[in-house]
Amino acid sequence: PFDLRLPETNEKDEETTFVVQPDLTIVCNKEGLIGTGYFGTPSMIIEITSPSSSKMDRLYKFNKYEKAGVREYWIVEPEVKIVSVFVLQPNGSYGRPDVYSEEDQITLSIFPHLTIDLRSVFEDIGS
Repeated sequence: PFDLRLPETNEKDEETTFVVQPDLTIVCNKEGLIGTGYFGTPSMIIEITSPSSSKMDRLYKFNKYEKAGVREYWIVEPEVKIVSVFVLQPNGSYGRPDVYSEEDQITLSIFPHLTIDLRSVFEDIGS
């Protein structure tokens, strides 16, 4: 497990109460790496939904990640083979997502030279 401790306002690590374990966390500033986790705002988070986690990923975590300033947030729905990509806008909100299916490729906003082919991501699902 990799704990992500997202501070609210000016909290210190030991004061932070919002702790989650995202499915994938991309950290570009290693200063926040502490033990088995990270304190601060990562550059990108990917959550892979399940029927029991979908509401948490789409509402609670979405709002926390947006407020904390996570620059890119993906919600992967393996049941329907869809990825919703939220990119933080200059006004501090995610706005509408770009939605991709298994035939698409996604270029990361935080790494514009990196493209993910979703066929390879979803190839073993449903077979």
